[in-house]
Amino acid sequence: MGICIRTATILIVACSIVRASAGERFDQAPASASAAPDPIRVLDCLTFGPTEADLEKLRRDGLTRWLDGQLHPAGIDGLPLAAQAEIDALSISQKPMATLVADVAEKGKALHAITDPDLKRAAQQAFQQTLNDFARQAATRDILRDLYAPTRLRERMTWFWFNHFNVHQSKADIRAMVGDYVDSAIRPHALGRFRDLLGATLHHPAMLRYLDNARNAVGHINENYAREIMELHTMGVGSGYTQKDVEELARILTGVGIDASPQNPRLKPELAGQLIRQGLFEFNPARHDYGDKIFLGHHIAGRGYAEVEEALDILATQPATARHISRQIAVYLVSDNPPQALIDRMTRSFLRTNGDIASVLRTMVTAPEFASAAAHGKFKDPVRYVLSAVRLAYGGKVILNTAPIQGWLKRMAEGFYNHETPDGYSLSESSWNGPGQLAVRFEIARQIGGGSAGLFKSEGPRQIDRPAFPQLQNALYFAALRRELRPNTVAVLDQAVSPQEWNALFLASPDFMR
Repeated sequence: MGICIRTATILIVACSIVRASAGERFDQAPASASAAPDPIRVLDCLTFGPTEADLEKLRRDGLTRWLDGQLHPAGIDGLPLAAQAEIDALSISQKPMATLVADVAEKGKALHAITDPDLKRAAQQAFQQTLNDFARQAATRDILRDLYAPTRLRERMTWFWFNHFNVHQSKADIRAMVGDYVDSAIRPHALGRFRDLLGATLHHPAMLRYLDNARNAVGHINENYAREIMELHTMGVGSGYTQKDVEELARILTGVGIDASPQNPRLKPELAGQLIRQGLFEFNPARHDYGDKIFLGHHIAGRGYAEVEEALDILATQPATARHISRQIAVYLVSDNPPQALIDRMTRSFLRTNGDIASVLRTMVTAPEFASAAAHGKFKDPVRYVLSAVRLAYGGKVILNTAPIQGWLKRMAEGFYNHETPDGYSLSESSWNGPGQLAVRFEIARQIGGGSAGLFKSEGPRQIDRPAFPQLQNALYFAALRRELRPNTVAVLDQAVSPQEWNALFLASPDFMR
């Protein structure tokens, strides 16, 4: 009988979520256009979920000082020692990407040389496991930073920018590259200038491999990367560029590729001085189209790699790029339908500051439209849902195993580096609030709410599951979260017969989903 009652209670919550997904509002009271944003809503928007320590710091420092620290963080991560030790122990933290890629290439050559079918099958499995482990380690590093780095906003924007400049881990050897792609191309520029971020992604072999520009050469044009740069990375669909602009950009990008060979390519003497090699990145002048181009109305003289830099400068300063990027950020952080006035303010800030991301974010948070838009609550995508649940449950207590989190995210179809197409994961509620998605969330809510869920089981052959219990009814809950709950949710929570059931119901509630 007790099980039936508890199941019925959870179904009540499920029905509430479905009704909420159909358009129910969640703000407790409408914020006026001039009201200061609620601290808990600020943390909800700009971090992967508030903790008691976060709320205390924001209230102590005030929004202006707290935001300054988030937008311009010190160079070091400042992770807890336990989390930093886990990251330092990863092989991807100890070996440079070029070494990982070279090791994979050598194993691939050895694999192709095997003729015995059984031995080849076993070798193929081991080869794939090696690549999978690189991606698993990269996700571990990202998750630990998302949970514990004091640079909350930088970690939130790192996920956004990876999704914006998406690559799929399963193509070729990208699993050996993806950790470095986050660490060297995305994260250092997550709060910097958009132009620098755009250039960093173009220079990274993960992007060049994923969108096939390594195969783009004079006489053998591949438009994939050029098209996605304009359609997704900068100006956006329907912003005024033409197919001819895509073709011209593809010509400009000829010769931009990857070269893991220790020897330089053989070149004609007159081209040798134009060769550029930086790590695995290469500009090979023998593969470049030196004809003049007309790109977005600009005449670009054929002269080599300088054409690439000129094209990126043009794209990064387009008003269409400013609008597209500003809207994407507002949708990610604030609302599926952000106020047009907010987007306009952010767009002007982008253009005025030459694409300074920190300035655009400051404009967003301090805009009069932000408080009212944030007060409505944005439905959490799977990544924010899981990370906010773990942060609330354990605060600064460092987990020992990210495998459960990685598994949960895969089940909810938002695994790290696992979106196959260049458009990245959807940022809208409708992609994540279907019945199947919610059913999985209910199960995950029970796992997180019922115990340690494997998060504190050390990895390796001698696994030790250390005791830990999620403390959701903590000081943060009583100080700030409880007053955000709707009466219906409070009534359901009051029916819980155990802490585990209360935790599961709270994490499955429509209020926590937002």
